[in-house]
Amino acid sequence: MDFRRELQRAGKMGNAKSLSDQRMASRFLPEEQAEVDRLFDALSSREGGVATGTFSLEVLKSHVKEALPPVMVTRLYTGMRRVKPTDRAHGSCKNVSREQFTAFLSQLLRGSSEEKGLMLMNMISAAEGPTKTRDVQKFTEDLVASVVHVLTHRHELRGWTWKKSAAPPSSMQAMVAQLLSEMKFQDGHQFPDPQCLDQICDQAMIEEWVFHVPHLGMFLGVVIHRGLCLLGSSFDLSTLVPECHVDQGRPLESILDVLSVIYLSSHLAAEHRHRWRLLFSTQLHGQSFSQLCSHITNQGPSLVVLEDRDGYVFGGFASCSWEIKPQFQGDNKCFLFSIAPRMATHLYTGYNNHFMYLNCGQQTMPNGLGMGGQHHYFGLWVAADFGKGHSKAKPACTTYNSPQLSAQEDFLFDKMEVWGLGNPSETYQDKNKKSILDSNPDARILLEITGRAGHSEGLREVPEDED
Repeated sequence: MDFRRELQRAGKMGNAKSLSDQRMASRFLPEEQAEVDRLFDALSSREGGVATGTFSLEVLKSHVKEALPPVMVTRLYTGMRRVKPTDRAHGSCKNVSREQFTAFLSQLLRGSSEEKGLMLMNMISAAEGPTKTRDVQKFTEDLVASVVHVLTHRHELRGWTWKKSAAPPSSMQAMVAQLLSEMKFQDGHQFPDPQCLDQICDQAMIEEWVFHVPHLGMFLGVVIHRGLCLLGSSFDLSTLVPECHVDQGRPLESILDVLSVIYLSSHLAAEHRHRWRLLFSTQLHGQSFSQLCSHITNQGPSLVVLEDRDGYVFGGFASCSWEIKPQFQGDNKCFLFSIAPRMATHLYTGYNNHFMYLNCGQQTMPNGLGMGGQHHYFGLWVAADFGKGHSKAKPACTTYNSPQLSAQEDFLFDKMEVWGLGNPSETYQDKNKKSILDSNPDARILLEITGRAGHSEGLREVPEDED
């Protein structure tokens, strides 16, 4: 460890000590503090039916009931209990005081990364002694499981699904691994390297982790706001989980579950997070490239998601409307991603502008949907001969620096979805009403003369105002 890092670490340890020694004022607004006080009064009055000024773990579990897993309730209580009170007389009490309750919640929800890191350390460590990476891993597993648990219990999945199973679903394991991959180790190791598990995590590491991983704060917010039913009005769930909108009027078993959606949504602009509209699904629209094209063109930004026959889930974000043409389209906001077996995003490199490609019915150009790379060598490719595709990366896709996304370079798939993001603007809707063949009769005649009039007819729906 170099001299600068040693000084930084010493400073943070001193700061952590001062946090526990000083009187930690509430960071809540007056009306919020009143709500926190009402919950504390309700909890403390359960001890024998009168207000005792403290509450026990059993009382907190009784209040939460089945909204959170018991292990997370215990972690919350332990975090509160380990806040060092200014009232020395309370130091020997085994219960949680009002001061500890308020300090824990205000710092966990509204504090700086140093303050949040201190509260996390209180929750992570199962016993006295150094905190190791395996302790952080177990805490992260509990946190992710608790988010899914409470959203399911409160019926707030917003249209997305979650399958209960004996073993943790792959998306849960992938989310945990993705969160832990952001931890910075001094010797250069990275999770899930087994050599990381017995490394000691000091206060500075946890603070840095909290600072660089916004999901930690958001997930803790879900646990507090929805698990304890506290300060719910200050938490907008739509910023975390978009609404799932399907027009077909029948249930959809999407490729994506709620954790996959949370991960992808966090990489999108705010205007694309609140509502996702299903544009195309093989489950509802069949294995048809012409159906794919007719449903996704002129619909604004979208997410393309595939699951290959080996169970790999991956896709791309299209920042602009898809258009059928033999040129590349899109801009540098596009990216590729993987969901299973690992969660990762792959952004624009600046090497070329081969962001998006959609073509059909031509003999001299590739026919299909592609993102990144180049013709016949795409980072993601869905052939017009539907059900086939490729993801080529030797060593990486030039446009997005992405590795091979699928299990096999040339893959087969049965499941594909395209989700429109946000509300469709009037511009997109107007463009979708009529094609150039409707608005420009000369273009129709020219295509008929060249014998190519039929290529686009199957790719659009006749406007309702036509006979």
